[in-house]
Amino acid sequence: MGRRFQIEDTITRQYRCFCATGTQLVVRIHSPSRPTDPVSHFLASLNDLFRHTLQNLSESYMVGTTIQNRENQNDKPRGVSYRRKDQLAAEVILSLVQKVSQSNARFNAVDKLIVTVHSVRMPGGFGKRALKSRGRPLSFMSHLKRSFVVVKSSENCLAHAIY
Repeated sequence: MGRRFQIEDTITRQYRCFCATGTQLVVRIHSPSRPTDPVSHFLASLNDLFRHTLQNLSESYMVGTTIQNRENQNDKPRGVSYRRKDQLAAEVILSLVQKVSQSNARFNAVDKLIVTVHSVRMPGGFGKRALKSRGRPLSFMSHLKRSFVVVKSSENCLAHAIY
């Protein structure tokens, strides 16, 4: 079966400082070829669209998305907050569509939609401490510590230790 949507325009931006990529798609969803349930067809089309958009991303990337009707630019875009790619499921997309349809916005499934997907690559590793420990376990590193802080206060121990 072919794609259930048509991509009319794509804009991709790189944000190197934040290890992020923004992709804006102008999409038109095809009407069903056979008479079926329009809601299930629309949801399946959105699933195909997000599967196509997120195919080159790793599972650990954080992904945020917004949907806006291109025909009515006055309405605010509705979005899903950032979450891992593997947590972005059909139910999340359905809740986004329900938010748009329950607002006062004019939203029609056959209109052109502006779908914006921002993906952020999450850093891996342990930062500068990894250079010190060089993969040694914590039990070994605790024997190498030479300074300890003893807090004799019974209240606000953490505040006294930090101060």
